[in-house]
Amino acid sequence: MASLRLLLLCLAGLVFVSEAGPVSPGESKCPLMVKVLDAVRGSPAVDVAVKVFKKAADETWEPFASGKTSEFGELHGLTTNDKFVEGVYKVVLDTKSYWKALGISPFHEYAEVVFTANDSGRRQYTIAALLSPYSYSTTALVSTPKE
Repeated sequence: MASLRLLLLCLAGLVFVSEAGPVSPGESKCPLMVKVLDAVRGSPAVDVAVKVFKKAADETWEPFASGKTSEFGELHGLTTNDKFVEGVYKVVLDTKSYWKALGISPFHEYAEVVFTANDSGRRQYTIAALLSPYSYSTTALVSTPKE
């Protein structure tokens, strides 16, 4: 039964992401966007700190971009098409600070997603996360940009 509830929460999150309002012309061309939802409150997770790293040739993680989610739980404008080249990237969400700001003591310190980007040609990526104090779920929406 718990698995079914988690699945339904994840599906609700996907619907929320796919039905988000239109973005401005500059945002629609952004190759990497992050969307974070709060499963406890059933709303966008606002002011979640996000850091993006790119794996270097020596296997270390180099800082790539950072920011905080908006009132809609979204972070646009992390990079440009020219900078977002083929490679391995890591998105880290500071979930501990988010929950602490709400007066909740969470289990995990952060949530991270490691993925390979643009290995099959240029794509647009939306990394979506559904957060609770003791768990998180992530998914990615990958699309071919429209010229």
